[in-house]
Amino acid sequence: MNNMQYAKDTSVSSEQSQAEIRKIITRYGATKFAYVEEEERAAIMFEVSNRRIRFVLPPPSRNDPQFLQTPGRKLKRTPDAAFKEWEQSCRQRWRALALAIKAKLEAVESAIATFEEEFLAYVIMPDGMTVGEHVLPKVESAYLTGSMPPLLPAIGQTGEGKR
Repeated sequence: MNNMQYAKDTSVSSEQSQAEIRKIITRYGATKFAYVEEEERAAIMFEVSNRRIRFVLPPPSRNDPQFLQTPGRKLKRTPDAAFKEWEQSCRQRWRALALAIKAKLEAVESAIATFEEEFLAYVIMPDGMTVGEHVLPKVESAYLTGSMPPLLPAIGQTGEGKR
């Protein structure tokens, strides 16, 4: 993504952002924390109020032209320069994730939303998949096939409107 703006020039290391995330979630009641890194992805997992949460952060590809070439004239970068650009993109992503998690927890703390509302897509189910991994393909299918429920279902069909 060439258009990422938040923290695009950050000097905060990925490791510092990971530590900040841990500090943030601990302050908001996390009782467990895990960090896993593979070549194609990194994940931060934590538990709050008996809900396990997982955020997966795919790193940018080292072979992306935005790292291998300069903007504009598209001149080839040296391997060191390409690595430096890639590393900057990694730092930016970790800063953005720290901001996203902090914003979600602040929304919960401020009673704007419940924990479940803010983190629902990231809740790990007993099968190891997140709610988002279960639900998002069904949402996409519903939009592609056009089989959508009415925008305003009849009162009583969803349980809403009953007193």
